[in-house]
Amino acid sequence: MNRVRSAAGAAAWLLCALVPVAAAQTDRPAATASAIGEAPQLDGRVLDDPVWQGIAPASGTTQTRPFAGEPGTERTEVRFAFTEDTLFVAVVCHDREPEGIVISDSRRDAALDETDSFQVIFDTFQDGRNGFVFGTNPAGIEYDGQVLEGGSGVFSGMGGGGRFRGALSTGFNLNWDGAWNVATQVGEFGWSAEFAIPFRTLRYPPTDVQTWGLNFQRNIARHREVAFWSELDRNHDLDRLTDAGSLQGVEPPPQRNLKLIPYAIGSNHEHGLAGGGDESDSELGVDLKYSVTPSLTLDLTYNTDFAQVEVDEQQVNLDRFNLFFPEKRPFFLENAGLFTVGARSGGSRASARVDLFFSRRIGIGPGGELIPIDYGGRLSGKAGRFNVGLLHMQTASVGELHGNNYAVARINRELGERSSIGGMFVSREGVGSLAPENDTNRAYAIDGKWGIGEHHTIETYVAQTDTPGLEGDDSSMLLSYNLGKPQWRGNVSVAEARANFNPEVGFMSRRSFRNFSAFGMRTIRPKNFLGFHELRPHVSYSGIWDFDDYLETEYIHVDNHWEWRNGFQIHTGVNFTKEGVKETFEIVEGIPVQAGRYSHDELQTVFSTNQAKPFSVYIRNVTGGFFGGDRSSTSLTLLARRGERMTSELTWDHNDVDIDAGSFQVNLGRLRLSYSITPRMLVQALAQYNDQSDNVSANLRFSWLQDANTGLFVVYNEIDELGARILYERPDRTVIVKYSRLVDVFR
Repeated sequence: MNRVRSAAGAAAWLLCALVPVAAAQTDRPAATASAIGEAPQLDGRVLDDPVWQGIAPASGTTQTRPFAGEPGTERTEVRFAFTEDTLFVAVVCHDREPEGIVISDSRRDAALDETDSFQVIFDTFQDGRNGFVFGTNPAGIEYDGQVLEGGSGVFSGMGGGGRFRGALSTGFNLNWDGAWNVATQVGEFGWSAEFAIPFRTLRYPPTDVQTWGLNFQRNIARHREVAFWSELDRNHDLDRLTDAGSLQGVEPPPQRNLKLIPYAIGSNHEHGLAGGGDESDSELGVDLKYSVTPSLTLDLTYNTDFAQVEVDEQQVNLDRFNLFFPEKRPFFLENAGLFTVGARSGGSRASARVDLFFSRRIGIGPGGELIPIDYGGRLSGKAGRFNVGLLHMQTASVGELHGNNYAVARINRELGERSSIGGMFVSREGVGSLAPENDTNRAYAIDGKWGIGEHHTIETYVAQTDTPGLEGDDSSMLLSYNLGKPQWRGNVSVAEARANFNPEVGFMSRRSFRNFSAFGMRTIRPKNFLGFHELRPHVSYSGIWDFDDYLETEYIHVDNHWEWRNGFQIHTGVNFTKEGVKETFEIVEGIPVQAGRYSHDELQTVFSTNQAKPFSVYIRNVTGGFFGGDRSSTSLTLLARRGERMTSELTWDHNDVDIDAGSFQVNLGRLRLSYSITPRMLVQALAQYNDQSDNVSANLRFSWLQDANTGLFVVYNEIDELGARILYERPDRTVIVKYSRLVDVFR
């Protein structure tokens, strides 16, 4: 525990010592963008279009899987051109076996890991940290996202790497949606695609002729092959911008970007509460997006509404700590990584998560009820070497809940190779006649990252909150070391949050803790052994104490992942757990877990088949001791698709628990169906059953998308509270129709 106590001092010293350390750079490929007077016809027919014939392609790819360092098995040619207002990308994915091309999904932003696909990334500021990703598959889907802080993969997956990152890393934001178009064509040659990306969709420096960072990735699903134009280590993703090549000769116009997104919404709510009746409503609202500078964007919103967003996936809580539900609302997801400061250490059973800012605190009440957002604004982007984020939101008073004024200020200074230092301020202030006197909460933080060579990173933050009546013991900190070599990956971190640390606009999985965690993994790729692609033996540890040195949770996980080249995986692990329960709590209604110490062993297994196939299975089972008794937990997921239009996912989680206070079972079922009429017209359904809360819910959505995820949305929600028939005499039903449109003022 002395290591944990001394970490705060080490973190403070580290912030003063942050300096960039240059990594060795190898020669990287370069491509050239050509100016053209006439735009190509956007139909995906690259080989037939004379516009592309005189432009030299960028070609040659190198695998990260299945055979790292080997050339891609099929030829890939990519050409770049631009007009006064649009950047064009043309790709020809040659394939000697076109009948083997896998097309698995045509939903917008659907995962490209388990399908034949192409992605390109532009580092428009050539800073090795931030970029824009655009991708598609042979069905012509629109896939885009933002890369922040140059994330890198650790667990090698079909996408070239997983999403395990350092404790403060922001990584990849899939929820960024730009205005652009793509068309594809499949033929005897393989498949091809043409992208039309308006310059106004991007952010870039105010210079006439520019060089951007560039890389592209091709997936060939039947070979489970991932290959990149600019060669990457096998543990890295496309977002490893420090290893990107370059795109030269880009001549974008000066940024003149003003977009309006007005919306209209109508709804009808049939209350399930006895005597509730029906309620109809209609609303108007508008969002505005304006480029203050070529790299700094102002977003304003009035009477904000997120009716089109899919409902949360329900979770089962068999512990005494808070569950985390991710943010899904588009306004808060754009540039969300910029506002990320916190700690995410430990395993699933011993997590110690702290987020200084958690946007779900805005517009969602303590019981999950929606609170109207009157207006808000965000200024975000780059100012020289600084990343800047300012956010202000105002919520309305609803019933007995008073309105709140929220403010967030974030600044981050880039220092060099994967290094940075920054600070953040978060504020909440109650407003209106219902707000108590002096109803405020503040949080302050300083954070930093130090990239050491190619494979080592140190991250840290120190934070403090200011809450009336909670003075002293109101700080939090993290110090973390991350290793990311192709064969070795690891992490060691210490974190703490003191008793009065209270980020009311943030998230904490538990209060008042000290946490030490460590993780180490060796990846082995046999050349030719029983069809294995990779073996991943690893071990992780997480211990959490209170400030009286009482061990609340200890979790040791020892495992090996066995992955075959045909996509099959088996994970075989054991867990050693300790729980220190200081106060008796009710795990389910009527069954308490008594205060005391519990020590148990568990057997954990995972089995999954190739998700690139039309039908796949994922099964996870954990069996062993649990709070003085026994538990068997099984999660089964069945994935099925019919062509690229119809996809389905059925998940069933079953927990069978037997402890001293009694026996019980908990089940959670989820069925998700999706049918793509076109890549921009989609019907989705989500049905859920939870016998812990004893309810059944359904969410049905029709979307007809236009630019930047605007368009027509028709949403039906129903929830049947089976366990509360005294209060609810019928299901609670809502029908919502929303229409939004992107108006580009300078188009």
